[in-house]
Amino acid sequence: MKKNWLLIGGIVGLLVVAVLMVNSASNDQPRSTASRATPASQSPPAHNHAADAKTIPAFFQVAPSKASLAPTLEPEQFTGPTREAYRAVRQIPVTIAQLPCYCHCDKGYGHKSLYSCFEDDHAAHCAVCVQEALLALKLEKEQKLTPAQIRETIVEQYSH
Repeated sequence: MKKNWLLIGGIVGLLVVAVLMVNSASNDQPRSTASRATPASQSPPAHNHAADAKTIPAFFQVAPSKASLAPTLEPEQFTGPTREAYRAVRQIPVTIAQLPCYCHCDKGYGHKSLYSCFEDDHAAHCAVCVQEALLALKLEKEQKLTPAQIRETIVEQYSH
């Protein structure tokens, strides 16, 4: 009789551990998708299909406050276009945060937007990050485009 109770107790204990492990794993997943693009909240360019819209990397749909963004690395640590890209991000940080990064670092590194690439030296090793940041600055300064318009342009250019 005592062995039966021990067996039942052991099974219950294993079940409790299994439930805790499943709950722990599901808590590691992001609960909010507010910073991710979704086909319903983003109108894809006219030629794209709904499936293409699903592959848009992460970005902030709602402009974050400048104060809420982590600092970026100093542009002077770099040279050439990389330095200019780090400078661009410092000039228009809120716009950059509203842009997806097409090196798909949101999947590999958990980046929240193009801005995340410049918080460390990731962008210094990635031509896509650098090119997108420089394009964003050019579009905002020269063509006076809004972050949403810049995002549409980047999606159009990089989603193929």
